[in-house]
Amino acid sequence: MKSCLIVEDSALVRQIAARIVEELGLRPREAANASEALEMCRVEEPDVVLLDWDLPSMGALDFLRGVGAFEPGQRPEIILCATENDPQQFVLAKAAGAGHHLLKPFDREGLEAKFAEIGLIDRPPSTIGRAAS
Repeated sequence: MKSCLIVEDSALVRQIAARIVEELGLRPREAANASEALEMCRVEEPDVVLLDWDLPSMGALDFLRGVGAFEPGQRPEIILCATENDPQQFVLAKAAGAGHHLLKPFDREGLEAKFAEIGLIDRPPSTIGRAAS
């Protein structure tokens, strides 16, 4: 089973994200800070990381630099999660190794679409709001 590491300092956001990730068929793992997440990546090698931009002490860019030192086959896909649509954040994160981003608050449909885009799940994004054929 593919796994997703949720790196978020808010316990409530981690809980909600873990529930969605599990519903989408991935095994959720949680880390409250970037240093804990970096160690979990070394040990567990998750397939994808949902990375909060605003983390205490060791920040998202530090985490990305740490993961960037891993062997290419050990690096997970990184989805940066930010509350603001700040292009500079995304440029910095992409340069440091985050291949994808989502705006918070995200929902099941947003995560499902992103996981499908990355190739982590086989099903297409939800068709909520579209007419059934």
